Amino acid sequence: MKPKRSWREKLADSKDLPKIIEVTGKLTQRWGEGTFVVPAPLEVDALMKRVPKGRLVTVNELRAALAARHGSNSACPLTTGIFSWIAAHAAAEAEASGAKRVTPYWRTLKTGGEVNPKYPGGLAGVCARLTAEGHEVRLKGKRCFVVDYERKLVSKLA
Repeated sequence: MKPKRSWREKLADSKDLPKIIEVTGKLTQRWGEGTFVVPAPLEVDALMKRVPKGRLVTVNELRAALAARHGSNSACPLTTGIFSWIAAHAAAEAEASGAKRVTPYWRTLKTGGEVNPKYPGGLAGVCARLTAEGHEVRLKGKRCFVVDYERKLVSKLA
C-alpha cells in the first residue's frame, strides 16, 4: 500500500501548475472572455503568508492577486480554495512538529468575512486565533463571521 502523503508534500506538489487557460464555449457565460489561471499550491501559500497580524484576506482577494500576477482575467475559485485549505493543514502540520513561523491561515476568510470551519482547529480554533489578534467574531447559527472584516483587508497582495 502506498504511504499517505503529508500536507507539506501535497503543498509542494505543483502538478505542472500554474496553467493559463483560454476561456471558450460555455465557460464564457460564467467567466467572461479572456484567460483563467489555475494557480500552484505554493503560490496560494505565498500570498497567505503575506497577510500581516491584524489584517485579513478573503479567497476572492487571493484570486484577484493571482489573476493580476499572471495577467489573466480570473483565477480558479475551486483550486484557490482547495490550495488555501492544503496550505492551512500544512501550516498546522509544521506547527505540530515545532515550527514557530507558519502560514497564518486563520487570516484567510471565505466570501463575506466568513471563517472557514474546515481549517485546522475547526471553527472554535480559528475564531480563537482571530480573537487573539484583536478581531471581533460573531456567530450566526453554525457559521462565524469577522465583524467589519472589510476595514481590515490587506490593501495589496500582488
